[in-house]
Amino acid sequence: MKRNKSRGLASAAVIALLVTACNAPTIVRRSESRVVPESYTGRADTASSAAATWRDFFKDSHLTALIDSALAHNQELNIITQEIAMTQNEIEAKKGEYLPFVSLGGGAGFEKAARYTQVGASEATTEIKPGKEMPEPLGDFKFGAFARWEVDIWHKLRNARKAAVNRYLASVEGRNFMVTNLISEIATSYYELLALDSQLQIIRQNIDIQQNALRLVRQQKEAAKLTELAVKRFEAQVYNTLGLQYEIQQKIVEAENRINFLVGRFPQPVDRDHSELLKLSPEVLSVGSPAALLSHRPDILQAEQQLEAAKLDVEVARAEFYPSLGLSASLGTQAFNPAYLAKMPWSLFSTLMGDMMGPLINKRGIKANYLNANARQEQAIFQYEKTVLAACLEVANLVAMINNLEKNYDVKSKEVNALNESVTISNRLFTSARADYTEVLFTQRDAIESKFELVETKMQQFKAMISTYRALGGGWQ
Repeated sequence: MKRNKSRGLASAAVIALLVTACNAPTIVRRSESRVVPESYTGRADTASSAAATWRDFFKDSHLTALIDSALAHNQELNIITQEIAMTQNEIEAKKGEYLPFVSLGGGAGFEKAARYTQVGASEATTEIKPGKEMPEPLGDFKFGAFARWEVDIWHKLRNARKAAVNRYLASVEGRNFMVTNLISEIATSYYELLALDSQLQIIRQNIDIQQNALRLVRQQKEAAKLTELAVKRFEAQVYNTLGLQYEIQQKIVEAENRINFLVGRFPQPVDRDHSELLKLSPEVLSVGSPAALLSHRPDILQAEQQLEAAKLDVEVARAEFYPSLGLSASLGTQAFNPAYLAKMPWSLFSTLMGDMMGPLINKRGIKANYLNANARQEQAIFQYEKTVLAACLEVANLVAMINNLEKNYDVKSKEVNALNESVTISNRLFTSARADYTEVLFTQRDAIESKFELVETKMQQFKAMISTYRALGGGWQ
């Protein structure tokens, strides 16, 4: 009768656990769906430059050598690599959680029970051999194997491992995104350095022109055709241009050291192509369709993996409402004297137990964790949508920038040609006393500024080209 009553209580407990597990809160999902557009500008472009590797894209041998060195020695990249190793170790830790835990152990101790107790009276009357009583104090020597296994009936542990795998893949994509940005930053700094070289060359050419004009002004002053004021104005113009030269030289040093930092080395000159930047042309890119970004941009792939991990976290949190089934087992030998440990089968002990436990009352903590997991999943959805949206808008902006910079460069080239001719004309008119010296000064200043702007526009073209290649997801393959 008592046995039947115990079985009834156990059955009632199991039913209560299952019922309370079915009362897990439900979350209403958003039904809104976002679809990326078919093109960036209304014109379909099926080809994409994102499939090319950075080695195929950057042909300058000096630049490729810098990128290779940065990929091996950049400190931030090496830090990210170690973080990836830690996330990979987390996978192994999660994998071990749903496998049986087996341990070996042993122990020794002594105990003396009081004579006038149930245990003490039993020991006093127990004989090990005829004529021999139980030794005092009573020893306890034990050695065996012990196992514990939580049966993953709700896939809670497996889903936790899958979530760890997704986070590992997300960290890999995060590293790829950093590689893309690193390559882009090195290439941008490299072309900035070439632009500074071109500006320094322009400065030096104009110093020669201005010094020749200064000699001419001095000759005319000695011939009483001009005053000392004209000489000083031309001298000031030469000194101003010399000052610009030193500013450019300082910027070159800073640009070189910025590259050295990215490469992970101490200050040193940067080997580069010293050909004039204006003679170089940026690569022509095919941006493809916005949908292609979903498979090429590392930050989008990272957000996607984080979203998958967040979904699995919800399943893990949901499984906390269900009862867990555990199995325990042990096998070994135990005796009050070490000499008896090998006496089989009298010293042999073994156990096998199963238990089922689950939340029944006061599940607020579990419910809060479940709601937080759902909230993090919603955050991951919004983050994914935000990343995709930002990527599409970035590429669209860069496409427009490339087109406008190309038109701007054509206009600036015509402006530079016109001002170069005006410098020649102003010098000829000044020599024949048909133009004032201030016209010569202003014309030379405008010519320098226009050349600087032309170089700056060319550099912006290269920056836009590099940024577009990065925005399309290239560079990390």
